[in-house]
Amino acid sequence: MKWCTSGEFAPLMLVVSGPEKYKLVATLGQAAEMLTVGWPTDDGEEYLVAIMACRDAIHGEIPAEDARAALIRAADEAGISVITVVH
Repeated sequence: MKWCTSGEFAPLMLVVSGPEKYKLVATLGQAAEMLTVGWPTDDGEEYLVAIMACRDAIHGEIPAEDARAALIRAADEAGISVITVVH
């Protein structure tokens, strides 16, 4: 799997606080980076599931869409709004 491309990962936009209010997440790599660097908290059950799902998808063990769904659940848990990006 090419984790730095968006072929299997449907893009989404996260609405976060800070100078860059909108964060586009278009690849598994960006999802993993957002979870590890840009997440407002480093705990929560859905957050931990999303971290593991991104890792598993990057290694080709689960579909990218499963990692995307986990990211959306983690965002909901953290109070982060999600906007689906339409091509």
